[in-house]
Amino acid sequence: MSNLPRHVAIIMDGNGRWAQQQEQPRVKGHERGAEVIRDIVTFASRHEEISTLTLYAFSTENWKRPKVEVDFLMKLLNRYLKKELPIYLENNVRFCAIGDVSGFSGKLQKLIRETEEKTAHCTGLTQNLALNYGAKDEIVRAVNTLQAEGRVVTSESLNSALDTPQSVDLLIRTGGDHRLSNFLLWQAAYAELFFTRTLWPDFTSHELQSIIDRFKSVERRFGGL
Repeated sequence: MSNLPRHVAIIMDGNGRWAQQQEQPRVKGHERGAEVIRDIVTFASRHEEISTLTLYAFSTENWKRPKVEVDFLMKLLNRYLKKELPIYLENNVRFCAIGDVSGFSGKLQKLIRETEEKTAHCTGLTQNLALNYGAKDEIVRAVNTLQAEGRVVTSESLNSALDTPQSVDLLIRTGGDHRLSNFLLWQAAYAELFFTRTLWPDFTSHELQSIIDRFKSVERRFGGL
């Protein structure tokens, strides 16, 4: 029996380098990358085997980037959410933000919550967008939540307190680097990892399907024989 890519997670890397190769400002790479997100989300929403797609959009470490780039990313996220809401609804996609969104402006937080509320009834693909997200931060927040509620910290209780509890089946990183960059460390404990040199703005649904086809042939043992 082949593997099923129920939860696919992607580290979308390479926007800046793509822009530099095009001799354009880095922000142009981010704009193009946002367009690719729409293509990949639409593809996943129509893929009968994918139930959850988690995309790494902005990490807890990305605040270290130049202020002009961070400010642009905040504006881009604002535009993206407003523009994509009809696409989510059309494709029956439930949008969820994971990460500590309290780090964003009140206006952006409100837009994120409104997008979640307006798609909460959707029963197809769940699309998690990791915003101000870091796996270490997520685990610390989950432990603090359990302690505040007076619950014992176990593997099961901690998993239930995470931003997204579903284990990752397939984790992909574009851009050529071979590291997880503090992304879904708990959920990806037994994920199959695939790395592609393709920069995110050049990533396509065709390449995603090719990776899924390769994933299906991998023997997953989960620590057994």
